[in-house]
Amino acid sequence: MTKSRANRLTVWLVALLTAAGLGLLAPGPAAASPYCGLVWGSLAKADAAMSQAKVVNIRTGQHYCFDRLVIDLNGRAAGYSVRYVPQVVQDGSGLPVPLRGQAFIQLTVNAPAYDAAGKSTYNPANKAELSNVSRYQTFRQVAWAGSFEGYTSLGLGVRARLPFRVFTLAGPGSGSRLVIDVAHFW
Repeated sequence: MTKSRANRLTVWLVALLTAAGLGLLAPGPAAASPYCGLVWGSLAKADAAMSQAKVVNIRTGQHYCFDRLVIDLNGRAAGYSVRYVPQVVQDGSGLPVPLRGQAFIQLTVNAPAYDAAGKSTYNPANKAELSNVSRYQTFRQVAWAGSFEGYTSLGLGVRARLPFRVFTLAGPGSGSRLVIDVAHFW
């Protein structure tokens, strides 16, 4: 190989490595996928079925892409209605439920929080704060809105009108869970 040809090859090799180092030869960005892969929406979600189960607990949890509300039932979960509303109202009376947040979700489980004798199966110690969500990214407050004529309602104050999903899970034991996840971002 001649000296000039070797010099040209060296120059091309240096140029190629420099271009690669500067990202000039890198492939273009891939199409962006939805945040955390979430494809949920913010429209109402409902199932009209009634449940023979009773509400026995309400709890919350934080996840990487969403905050979660879980309603525990002592039997099979059935129907529900979950939707954004201008203001959450109490079952029976229709009185407003004050909530922190910029958007409000009314959650109604088609199951009572009392047994056939009228005894409570879930009686929160603080109806205005069912769970401490002070450090949550999306949730601002979870409040009791009542249990009346076979339906149990909660109010969920959130940071903004964000996508959510609703689903049921079997267990533990013969119980089940109604799960509401609200995304951190669109």
